[in-house]
Amino acid sequence: MGSLAEDVRELARGWRWTRRPLTPESAEPWAPPVEPRTFPTNWARTPPARAAREAILRYAFRPLVWTETDPNVEGLDHLRDLSPPVMFVANHSSHVDTPLVLCSLPKQWRERTAVAAAADYFFDVWWRAATTALVFNTFPIERAGGKHATSTARRLVEEGWNLLVFPEGTRSRDGWMGRFRHGASRLCLEYRMPVVPIALRGTFAAMPRGRSWPVPGRVPISVRFGPPVLPEPGEEFRSLTPRIQAALSRVWEEDRTTWWESLHRERRGEIRPPTGPAGPRWLRVWEATRPPPRRRPPRIWRG
Repeated sequence: MGSLAEDVRELARGWRWTRRPLTPESAEPWAPPVEPRTFPTNWARTPPARAAREAILRYAFRPLVWTETDPNVEGLDHLRDLSPPVMFVANHSSHVDTPLVLCSLPKQWRERTAVAAAADYFFDVWWRAATTALVFNTFPIERAGGKHATSTARRLVEEGWNLLVFPEGTRSRDGWMGRFRHGASRLCLEYRMPVVPIALRGTFAAMPRGRSWPVPGRVPISVRFGPPVLPEPGEEFRSLTPRIQAALSRVWEEDRTTWWESLHRERRGEIRPPTGPAGPRWLRVWEATRPPPRRRPPRIWRG
């Protein structure tokens, strides 16, 4: 009986629950190429789904995130003179980033914002795809590119939807900003979309990669929206991508210091991308887990 129980436990550990079966390594040379599957997400933007999403974000995720962490949101005034569609671009180091940004946006912006999500992670199984599409209004995008990579994004922009994109393509493994991909820049140039950079600080300390729940203690988090970056006439994506990354770095510096000091540093050419300190990975992770300082006194609960 004990041997049977051990066999069942071993099978459960190795079974890919609700996931596609893996091709044996010995058979990979003869396996046919995997065609990308398109998960329909149009239903997630119907009036009933939009009403359900707003209720979930407002009455579930916002109280949860604002209770388990201590967010401070700045820079929403940069949205006053903008009209959809707009592309929001943020650094990415935690699963808390998406609900944090969406819940920080004013209602009229949140209701018209769709989120680009990796097709090979969030859309590999039906239940995860349906859940993320309903709750966060996600649409699949292939991180490796391809003909299906931006078809849905183009259609959403043409319909007037804002897009939230994490141009690094994945969550940071050490909490620091990585290399930007060019997909967001290509789309912005094609539709002449303004880009709003969003600097997220403290999310890696609050909920680093590998955790499914924020760490205890209500870690402070900064969400700072920056001034929009406008594509210039005749510009190419190879020049727009560095400008977007530089704008995000400037907003990060503003949040770390002050608006005035960040402008002076930018003028002197002293602002560099927040790629973290040089050194071994443990040192970079150690530095990234230092949360930003609290902008206000901690809450005191009285009985």
